[in-house]
Amino acid sequence: MTSDISILREDGVVVVAPVGEMDAVTSPALADVLDGVLAADPPQGVVVDLAKVGFCDSRCIGVLVAAYRQARDMGVGLVVAEPQPQVNRLLVIAGIDQVIPITKSTGAAVDSLRA
Repeated sequence: MTSDISILREDGVVVVAPVGEMDAVTSPALADVLDGVLAADPPQGVVVDLAKVGFCDSRCIGVLVAAYRQARDMGVGLVVAEPQPQVNRLLVIAGIDQVIPITKSTGAAVDSLRA
């Protein structure tokens, strides 16, 4: 499986939206995109929009946690938005919801990072 990843910049907040499955094969591409977003011109915040991700495995979780830590260390907020029910379930089981903020709406995530 492959994954496409779009990047949208909105007033200092970057929305990274992967599409497809995030597994051992595709998660490194997400890691590269997130590293690039944080390294270039650090944004005010980053939203990882998972609305179109139907599957996420432990590699994807590792990428999200690493990006969250990198962003936190830079003083940049990172929020996960709109995970599908099966992806959200995995995030909750893994305890990621206790570390990384998860919102039901990408718009709400963007607004929370602007505040």
